[in-house]
Amino acid sequence: MKSKQGRTTAAWAVALAGTSVGALGPSARVLIAQESPPAVHPPPAARCVLPGIEGRPFVAGPADAPGQVAAYAAYGDERLAALIEEGLASNPQVRAAWSAWQASLHRVPQATARPDPMLMLTQHVQPPETRVGPQIAMLSVSQRFPGFGKLGLQGEVAASAAVEQEELHQAQRAELVRLIKRAWYDLAFIDRALAINRESEELLERYEALARTRYAQGFGLQADVVRMQAEYTRALSRRDDLEHQRIDAEATLNSLFARPVATSYETIEPVALPPSPGDAESLAATGRRVRPEIRAAMRRIETRQHAVALARRARWPDFSVGVVWGALLGRGDPAGQAMPPPDNGQDVFSLTAGVNLPVFGQRYGAGVREAAESVEQACAMYEGTVNDMERAVRSTLSRMRSTERQLALFEDALLPQTEQAMYSTEAAYSTGTAGVLDLLDGERKLLDVRLGLARLRTDYMKALADLERAVGSPVAGEDTP
Repeated sequence: MKSKQGRTTAAWAVALAGTSVGALGPSARVLIAQESPPAVHPPPAARCVLPGIEGRPFVAGPADAPGQVAAYAAYGDERLAALIEEGLASNPQVRAAWSAWQASLHRVPQATARPDPMLMLTQHVQPPETRVGPQIAMLSVSQRFPGFGKLGLQGEVAASAAVEQEELHQAQRAELVRLIKRAWYDLAFIDRALAINRESEELLERYEALARTRYAQGFGLQADVVRMQAEYTRALSRRDDLEHQRIDAEATLNSLFARPVATSYETIEPVALPPSPGDAESLAATGRRVRPEIRAAMRRIETRQHAVALARRARWPDFSVGVVWGALLGRGDPAGQAMPPPDNGQDVFSLTAGVNLPVFGQRYGAGVREAAESVEQACAMYEGTVNDMERAVRSTLSRMRSTERQLALFEDALLPQTEQAMYSTEAAYSTGTAGVLDLLDGERKLLDVRLGLARLRTDYMKALADLERAVGSPVAGEDTP
């Protein structure tokens, strides 16, 4: 789903930073520390293998802009699509992630801004005497300039971190969609179960009337009527339990919105099941490309690679320049009054220039090694995120395949067979060749099969929502909001 913030974070970063962001270098910079701590591990760049990059540090390109792939699909359910849009606009966790992203964008102009000028005033308690008079005060203004490229690298670190935060925002949105779908499908199952239970109640009422007729005609037993009434009472109790479950399901769904918990929903009509998703390999390939957590992990690597370069650049000196104004009084001593020197009492102006001396190399070396290890950490986190995604894809897809097979078994064989057996038992009971227990057993089996089929449909849709979340995009059909 394309977010309403159509511009990418990079564009926002440039807009916020203004001309100072022009110092940002290209993202394709390969920045890994040359100094490595004594260890048996290979350097981070050699171990950080990302798709399509062949071991080189991750480089984001135009095709990596978030929001280009729809995050979910409603599969023809317009009410669900409307609820998802409402949830994305009102959910507190999504709004918090949005604010965190916006806050990270505003760090870019801070990172690329030059330090503030320094204004200093010196008031002499005992003014020093000079040839042209005592100096009473000094006023200086100085400006520090970070070493070449430092501001640009700081901006790249902040911009990459902002993009990572946007991906985390997209991940929060995707998780909310999954929760809404699962709660919606649970509510839909309860509605279907209530409908099946009502049909069971009607069937039991008809059977009770049939038992009464047989008893009145002298062919049946009063115990048959009592058993039918007991079974009908169980159906009423089951309805009460389902209605209580519906209240809980509505409260769970409402908790994902800015809605009162007691808000009720009309009966949910079932929709056609979407087609089966593709194979695990293609789904995992899509997940490696579009899943927000994986893209955030890639951006984290990029951020820390820029941090390595910044740590290496820290040993470069910073420069400062300034101007000093010295306020002088004219000479008041007898010799000065008798023969005032040229420029007597004339204020003086001076220019200053300075540079820091990065002589304590151990501090800078440690900083570079720390940043390099953070790249290694980010690579390991990326690999773990990819592994988790692939595991979730394979596990969920296997669950869906199993549910599909059971659905086919229920729809093509078990349900027709159970219905046929029920009709046969009902006909046999009418003619007196079957007992009431046979009739009730057939009714219970039919109820279990119909409820089982409804549960399988719900499990299929919930697994589809989980698979959609694992991959990071729709996995079946073309319907996207």
